[in-house]
Amino acid sequence: MKALTLLAVLLVPAIGFAQPPAPEEPFPKAAFELFRMAPGRQEAFIRKLAQWDEVSAVGGQPRTQMFIHEEGEGWDVLLFKPYPKTPVTPAQQAAMDAKAKELGLATGPAFWLEMRKNVAWHSETTAQGPILASQWLGRLDAWRAANPKAEQGQ
Repeated sequence: MKALTLLAVLLVPAIGFAQPPAPEEPFPKAAFELFRMAPGRQEAFIRKLAQWDEVSAVGGQPRTQMFIHEEGEGWDVLLFKPYPKTPVTPAQQAAMDAKAKELGLATGPAFWLEMRKNVAWHSETTAQGPILASQWLGRLDAWRAANPKAEQGQ
């Protein structure tokens, strides 16, 4: 629970609030990853992350937003990854593959072996947002109005 509270405190100033989506549009989503680094491997992990950001950039994808632990829970790095609004095209994927090869980055199953050299513990979750409480409640109220018997078990 402490990690979630910290996450909320860190992200509000960093990402701000998006314009409210239209009632029929899905809420935005993002992935959050928490890492505890293997001893002495934080710099190596962050350098790899910077290289993967270069790969994302040539494909027109957002770079990963990183937060570095200062105090509290026992994690070292938190990553915030908004989902892309549009799927990656074959041309974008080809550009990203070429950049990964140029940088000598491990891909496929070797990516996970490389990553695990730096990581002692990892957790990942997805979430809707950023959204306002009033936006979520508006969706709930609209759903209840359209489905009056749904919560009554009928």
